[in-house]
Order: sequence, then C-alpha cells, then structure tokens
Amino acid sequence: MIELLDRTLEALLKRDLPAILSGQVDISFAPPDDKFPPSSVTPPAIDLFLYDVRENRDLRSNEWIVERRVDGTAEVSRPPLRVDCSYLITAWPSPTAPNASFDEHRLLGAVMRSLLRYSKIPRELLHNGLQTQEVEPPTTSLQPGHLQSLAEFWQALGGKPKAALNYTVTLGVTLDDLPLVPIVTDKLLHIDIVKEPPQ
Repeated sequence: MIELLDRTLEALLKRDLPAILSGQVDISFAPPDDKFPPSSVTPPAIDLFLYDVRENRDLRSNEWIVERRVDGTAEVSRPPLRVDCSYLITAWPSPTAPNASFDEHRLLGAVMRSLLRYSKIPRELLHNGLQTQEVEPPTTSLQPGHLQSLAEFWQALGGKPKAALNYTVTLGVTLDDLPLVPIVTDKLLHIDIVKEPPQ
C-alpha cells in the first residue's frame, strides 16, 4: 500500500510541476543521507523520504460497518484504520548548476506550489490499489512533522542540513472482512408460568 502512495505522489508531481521541470527532474524516495543521490537518481532531483508511519487516532472509529444483503445475510467489517504517512521533501540541484542554492529553492518552491493545490489527493491520480479508498486521502502540508529535532535527524543521516517540506497523507487501511452472517430479524420471547404450590 505504501509503495502505491509513493507512485501516486510521483504521478502528482510529474503532472503538476511546471513542464520545464517535470521533464528534467528525477523523483526519489531514498534517504537524504550523505550518500545521496543513489546511482539510480540523476540530479536535479526531488526526494520524498518517508520518515514516519503511525495511526491517526483522532480519526479512529469504533462503529462496525454492516452491509445488508437481499438473501438475509449481512457482511460485517471493521471501519478502516486511518494511517498518517509523513514525508520529508528535499530538493537536489544539478552539480553543474551555477547557483546551487537558488536552484534548490526554485525546485522546492515548485513542489510546494504543486502540493498546496490539494487538500486531498485527487481520485484520478490514486494508483491502482488505492482506488478503493472510501474518501480521497487528505493531506497536510507545511505543518510541524513528527521529527523531534531536524538537527538530530540530519546528524543521524550523516548529511548536511537542508531546507525541507513536511508533507503528510492520511490513508484508510481496510482490515479483513468477517464472513457473511445471518441477520437477526425475529426476537423470541419465552415466558415460563410457574404455578404456586397449593397451600
């Protein structure tokens, strides 16, 4: 499921970045460490590093979903879990760029404009298996992420600090459905009459 989200975000950026950028920018999901870029990526590049996956408990629902059928059975399923997938997005200019900082900020600004267009990921961009999402996945841009300290994050990766965007997508994760069960349509009330023993 997460790899489908990666493909969805890649398609969104390829579609919405200015044409002059989308044709020449690689999109990566590798860690932005001191070994970036990997051999498969040629800068200029945009890196979407998935650094955190956790349940969104604010959106948790405990109400079971009951789908009634005409044959007198019902399919009972648990509501989908809501899971926040948080990305740290960085831009990597070409090593031959005359002004690397300017190009990095230009790339990051273009990504920011593309992502801020949508409070939800459009259904037509959802990659195959994500088409079954009950609602279009909501997004959160430019809000504080779950990283406790960016300085410690960059130090742990062995890289130099860079400008970065926080971006979170909330997916619905469907759990296994339970088997069909008969619907209860009648209630049987059984009353026992107890006679008092003769005096």
